Amino acid sequence: MAKDYTNEAKQLIDLIGADNVISVTHCQTRLRFVLKDRKQVDDKKIEALPDVKGVFDGSGQYQVIIGTGTVNKVYEAIENLNVVNTIYGKDDNEDEPETAENQGWVKRLMAMLSGIFVPIVPVIAATGLFLGLKSMLFNENVLALIGASTSDIPQTVQQLTSVLTDTVFAFLPALIVWSTFRYFKGTPIIGMVIGLMLVSPILPNAYAVADGSAKALELFGVIPVVGAQGSVLTAMVAGIIGAKLELFFRKHMPDVIEQIFTPFFTMLVTFAIMILGVGPIMHMIELQMVSGVEAVIHIPFGIGGFIIGALYPLMVLLGVHHTMIMVETSLLANTGFNPLITLEAMYGFANLGVALAMMLRARNDNAKANATGGFMSQIFGVSEPTLFGVLIRYNLKPLLVTVFTSGLGAAVLSIFKVKANTYGLAVLPSYLMYIYNGRMLIIYFIVSIATIAVAFVLTNLFAMPKEVLAADDADERSDAPKNVLVQTDVKDNSLYAPVAGNIVPLDEVPDPVFSSGMMGKGLAIEPTDAGKINILAPQNGQVSLVADTGHAYGLVTEDGMEILVHIGIDTVNLKGKGFETLVKSNQTVKAGDVLGTVNLDQVKDEGLNSDILILVTNSDAYDDIERTQDTPVAAQDIILTVQRTVYEENAQSSSI
Repeated sequence: MAKDYTNEAKQLIDLIGADNVISVTHCQTRLRFVLKDRKQVDDKKIEALPDVKGVFDGSGQYQVIIGTGTVNKVYEAIENLNVVNTIYGKDDNEDEPETAENQGWVKRLMAMLSGIFVPIVPVIAATGLFLGLKSMLFNENVLALIGASTSDIPQTVQQLTSVLTDTVFAFLPALIVWSTFRYFKGTPIIGMVIGLMLVSPILPNAYAVADGSAKALELFGVIPVVGAQGSVLTAMVAGIIGAKLELFFRKHMPDVIEQIFTPFFTMLVTFAIMILGVGPIMHMIELQMVSGVEAVIHIPFGIGGFIIGALYPLMVLLGVHHTMIMVETSLLANTGFNPLITLEAMYGFANLGVALAMMLRARNDNAKANATGGFMSQIFGVSEPTLFGVLIRYNLKPLLVTVFTSGLGAAVLSIFKVKANTYGLAVLPSYLMYIYNGRMLIIYFIVSIATIAVAFVLTNLFAMPKEVLAADDADERSDAPKNVLVQTDVKDNSLYAPVAGNIVPLDEVPDPVFSSGMMGKGLAIEPTDAGKINILAPQNGQVSLVADTGHAYGLVTEDGMEILVHIGIDTVNLKGKGFETLVKSNQTVKAGDVLGTVNLDQVKDEGLNSDILILVTNSDAYDDIERTQDTPVAAQDIILTVQRTVYEENAQSSSI
């Protein structure tokens, strides 16, 4: 007999308040409420409902995580109650709720900054390590231990080492213009050339002009012209202007001359705009921004450090922390150092202390698993499992401990003027950002360990949730293996890539519900193709769900594996724009069959992430789900395998 979800739907609406709901929609994993007053809602009571896996705020919506196959049934029950406005099938020409609309520009700004700067983070982080190693190996005190000095190092070796340490920052604007073109779907190589023009050695070096050792060129005897060395904002604006111009020219240029004249006019017009006025203005704005950030950092007695350290956890919670990447890049380019990430990093260490306290004190398996998973992922800088699975799952006290402790650690670091020489590394790997200076490394290490300890003590004293301390029921604590049906006809325990692209580990997906593993284990693929692409079935099976909007598909294999293919993040909000479904529910498909299509350009035009997620939603039924491929992958490459040890009474264990 099918389960009736009416009672749970009624409980949920009663807890949220029917008069508090502007609208409710759903995707394949969660209910999405737009609320009048978020403060009226008690998260703890909602999470206690049988089918609710968790809650969180995002995209201007209060999201109740339920899971595939069940969420649509709960939503249908809500519809049948006729007490709130349900808008899942709303036409494109209808007005969006005001709350959601007000969030649009913020979300798009975050997506843009993340899309532009995240691809260049690895090379800047690597350059920071090169700088650290150079400072350590060429240090006079270190060399004195072996009876040497820097004068003993051949000049050629020093010059070649400088190639490793100086190249990225010398050509940083070129990298940023390239990445901006890539984000706005321009031709990246055109962006790279424009960026190189901005830092051409023919132009007076901006640093040399600033210190008086060189003079700016004077165009027409009036307009000063200098290079854009160190100007992050100039490069980003150049990339935006250039990419938009290229798309315009490609659309309006006759085909017979488009291939040559589109790059010609794009480079000419963009370079002229940037050199003749926009570039210098952007650089002045950027320098003021850098000065402002440094002024806050250096507020006396560590007050500025405390403000930044305390605010950063809240920025992560709201999803606006990606804006800091641009500021950090500007600091590095203009000063050579990054004191901002030093202060922000205390957030991760505070999280470790909170998670460790709960991990050691937890008396039920679920709480211990959440805390342990959060602790282990946080060690390497992935904070979402800790943030959503530990800090805000029970009450706000653990979050307040993190906010206070992060601020306290940052205050101490600002007093001692500790600063990194790169960014992109967090928690355990972050120590590598300070190997360039022994004093910096020692102070950072002591303060970070002290931050963990203080957070650990405060959590134990003031912020340990009662739910964590509550013991499991006797039957839940039993170590006896449960009887599980043995699969006898396993044919294929592999999952195949539905698209070609680059592997994105699940914990790097920019949606905490997916990245925390709440919806199951798996991975994402960033498609390498553009435009309209096919989404292929990752396994043989029966189609269990097809989203009305075309952004998600569910499959159930003959062996009981439940698979979710989710196209992009928050793409349900497109209401089917850019998607086409080619299968129906209950249809049998084979691996490689086309489930539907998506126009990636339309998804990106809306500022949305286009990664394709492949999740095993019944991951708890398996002992291990292992990734089998490194990036890149071709469509239908094996990307995941599942393994399960199953038991039955008086039987030996077996694996599939």
